[in-house]
Amino acid sequence: MKEQWCIPPETSAEVVWQMEDVLDVSQRPADPARPVICLDETSRQLLAEVRPAPGQPARHDPEYVRGGVVNLFLVTEPLRGWRQVRVSSQRTRVDWAHCVREVVHYPDAERIVLVMDNLNTHSPASLYATFPPAEARRIADRLEIHHTPRQGSWLNMAEIELRVLQRQCLDRRLADQSTLAREVAAWVDARHVAGSAIAWRFTTADARIKRKRLYPAIDA
Repeated sequence: MKEQWCIPPETSAEVVWQMEDVLDVSQRPADPARPVICLDETSRQLLAEVRPAPGQPARHDPEYVRGGVVNLFLVTEPLRGWRQVRVSSQRTRVDWAHCVREVVHYPDAERIVLVMDNLNTHSPASLYATFPPAEARRIADRLEIHHTPRQGSWLNMAEIELRVLQRQCLDRRLADQSTLAREVAAWVDARHVAGSAIAWRFTTADARIKRKRLYPAIDA
């Protein structure tokens, strides 16, 4: 019988450690010196109407024109009820690096606590591939990075914001990148005016009960 070297994700101690690490971060009190920022991204297919009818009641036409795909980087500071969305034509390491450089513009913060998934582009190496070494190091030194585990994107509060964005703003055809960016910016403003925030209540103690199957069996 062939020996199995890979630990299944559902029994991996590393996955459990990452889960508890992110959960502990989510329970930190608000600290202007170390704000907790969550980052996630998604893609969106641009669709234009084949037969637009200006001034006429909106109708659903089964035909449409594909306009390519755009990427959306969403960052949010859950405890402050703040979010920002960056729309880009690609989802390369360069796009991620520019998004993160915007995130570190917190003049009063000593460190930015950044929670995100573990894509290969989500790394300080992407900063060095994008900016001169001194700038890349400056940005990297301001970050305290915490990665969500495999199959654990639900731990990232930015994913909650993305679901709201999808439901409230992206649930219709948007023809081009500029239109999508304008609609997303209006959604962000409306969320801020409404004072919308995420009330995260799932704790490490909850995980040890409700996600017990994820934990490795320990022989006494």
